[in-house]
Amino acid sequence: MKEIRHESVAPTRTQHLVSGGEIDTHRHDDHQIVYASQGAIAVTTNAGSWIAPATRALWIPAGTVHQHQAHGELDLHLVGLPLTDNPLGLDTPAVLTVNPLLRELIVAYTRAPDDTSPPHQRLRAVMLDQLRISPEQPLHLPAPTSPLLRKLHDILRADPADNRSLDEIGRQIGASARTLSRRLHDDLGLTYPQWRTQVRLHHALILLADNTPVTTVALRCGWSSASTFIDVFRRAFGHTPGSRPTT
Repeated sequence: MKEIRHESVAPTRTQHLVSGGEIDTHRHDDHQIVYASQGAIAVTTNAGSWIAPATRALWIPAGTVHQHQAHGELDLHLVGLPLTDNPLGLDTPAVLTVNPLLRELIVAYTRAPDDTSPPHQRLRAVMLDQLRISPEQPLHLPAPTSPLLRKLHDILRADPADNRSLDEIGRQIGASARTLSRRLHDDLGLTYPQWRTQVRLHHALILLADNTPVTTVALRCGWSSASTFIDVFRRAFGHTPGSRPTT
């Protein structure tokens, strides 16, 4: 088994990652905010995966074993926070909305991580205030524990455009649609359409980070048209693919 790297202090810094680049599995004793000002960053834990484009940030609580992966060219901004600073009151990973003000605060703060001057400390205080009012976003793709659901998960991740019914896929993996539906509800608290939409949205964010055209993303992820995809994307993220929210 590969050894998990342990960091006593979560770093505050900026870092560039090429598309497909990774930060190996590790944990730290501090909380951390992870923000990509361009591209999209994915964080994976035993509980599933979270993905955040440039309009979102990731909250990683202290002690969480996790791995980062870059989608698209990434300018990564990491903010370490001691255990006493938990502006969100969260003990599990989460995706947060990043408005234009919070974006600039994170970018400015991580450019000078060793600055202990009063102006920099005031900047930090405002950043924490903005984090406290940042709403969570439903960008978590839970990892199934049931062997049957893992088979279903592998099929959907391999081809998010697979539009077969649960009955049809169930015959492939040797389970009825009723059994799979019950496992999804008990294991993940989701219906099959809800879970499939989450898988597709995660894959869509990865394709968009690599500058794939919106129509191509829609078709590769199983939507019948670009307009249908744009509507689902807007309802999930509050803005259209490729645009940024204005508030």
